[in-house]
Amino acid sequence: MAIVRHTVGRELTPEKEAALRAQIRAAAKRPYTYDPDCPLLTEEQLAEFRPVHFATMEERARAMQEHEQEVFAHA
Repeated sequence: MAIVRHTVGRELTPEKEAALRAQIRAAAKRPYTYDPDCPLLTEEQLAEFRPVHFATMEERARAMQEHEQEVFAHA
């Protein structure tokens, strides 16, 4: 795996890049904060999530058809 960097706009000076890296490291160490828009979920709420992946392509196709039927039923 390779690391690819893209610079958009002005290039950062070494001092600004070091300051930016320090800010990122400091932010990574901060604790999570929850608010009314993004509350901490209970174990029951977490159990309601289903995996994003599908076991088979047939299962994925069936789920897509069901979704389309729901969308067009409300249109």
